[in-house]
Amino acid sequence: MNQLPNQSTWKNTFRFAWAGLIYLLRTQRNARIHVVAAFAACGLGWYVRLPGTQWAILVLTITIVFILEGINTAIEATVDLASPQIHPLAKTAKDVCAAMVLVAAFTAVLVGLLLFLPPMMARFHAAASR
Repeated sequence: MNQLPNQSTWKNTFRFAWAGLIYLLRTQRNARIHVVAAFAACGLGWYVRLPGTQWAILVLTITIVFILEGINTAIEATVDLASPQIHPLAKTAKDVCAAMVLVAAFTAVLVGLLLFLPPMMARFHAAASR
């Protein structure tokens, strides 16, 4: 049986992690969409000058969505390896993972509305009253 090379070195740990991140971004359209949305949200956060606590909420929300996208991709690849044929349980595993990413994305939109609407409305009201 072939043994895996020693994967415990820091260099290998980071190399494998970067390889996974690059794979995710190259192969998963939704991951790229999440990155664009994250940059847009951070730009808007900078524009409205979010306070530190709200930045923490924004960054954690973005990170959760991105992590779930990565987990979804990993589980899909594992299911494809374990069950190359179409199988109802394989479909269920993939569908549930995709649903969790969708729930996280919808939650991120809601968090964005809660964070950005009040300062945006205040800016619009201030501009309208001039």
